[in-house]
Amino acid sequence: MSRALHLARGAIQASCAPGLNLIGVSGGADSLALATAAATLPGSFGAVVIDHGLQAGSAEVAEHAAAQCRELGLDPVQVIRVETSKDEDSARKARYRAFEAAIIQHNAQTLMLAHTRDDQAEQVLLGLLRGSGTRSLAGIPASRGPYRRPLLELSREQTEQICREAGLDFWEDPSNTDTGYRRNLIRHRILPLLRAELGEHLPVALARTASLAAADAQALDSWAQAAKAEHGLRIAELAKLPVAVSSRVLRLAAMEAGARNVGHERTAALCALAGFGVPKSKSAGPVQLDGAISAFRRQSVIVFTTTG
Repeated sequence: MSRALHLARGAIQASCAPGLNLIGVSGGADSLALATAAATLPGSFGAVVIDHGLQAGSAEVAEHAAAQCRELGLDPVQVIRVETSKDEDSARKARYRAFEAAIIQHNAQTLMLAHTRDDQAEQVLLGLLRGSGTRSLAGIPASRGPYRRPLLELSREQTEQICREAGLDFWEDPSNTDTGYRRNLIRHRILPLLRAELGEHLPVALARTASLAAADAQALDSWAQAAKAEHGLRIAELAKLPVAVSSRVLRLAAMEAGARNVGHERTAALCALAGFGVPKSKSAGPVQLDGAISAFRRQSVIVFTTTG
């Protein structure tokens, strides 16, 4: 057994749950390596093959990936065609809608995704380019809800090695070479340049940064949840907390009220409304949030209301 396959098997064993565990499959090396490693383990594993329909022949690619999953012994194996536009965000949302439907349909306990250490390194660099905080630098979570990503410690090269050793044909998505997408630009130009100049260890270092940032973000999120439970949204109490915590309290409250996409700019506006942001706001509001939610300062409390 190769070291790559051994590592994948151990990570999957640590991630899977009793009952059915689905694997999200694209036909690429990463997801087929995940399917291959899972198929060598005891337990129940199935596959959900997503066809985005964005390239000619995508249906044939999806069916070939499904056939290989069936040959590996995975069951059930389902192909789902999704409707999406070409941008990455739309494709991602369509893919996850299909995953959610498959989880419900098959009563699955988890759905495993094949993100690798290279994906994690790219995600950290994307976060740096956006000027994001700890949560964004934490990159791709190893676990969130029913989703598990057991291959985050493996490189893309190792997943290709697993597929070659198993005799599997993996698909190279032509859109992955289009450097008009920022992620592909980082993958094909920026990271290779940084590795050449700074050392081959760079993806490992970036992935370690994500792991450390994730632990810090989790600690701050837990602190914020406890503070919100104890103090609510009373401004005087929030002002006593570090801004890293009080800002999280406001963002958490906004999302619980139904707001979406509460990023840095809207969080800063909420902090200014509460009087501990920079600059401070003399206005009592509203701060408009995506999702038809407005925030007001009423006496000594921040209040969220539905607009419209």
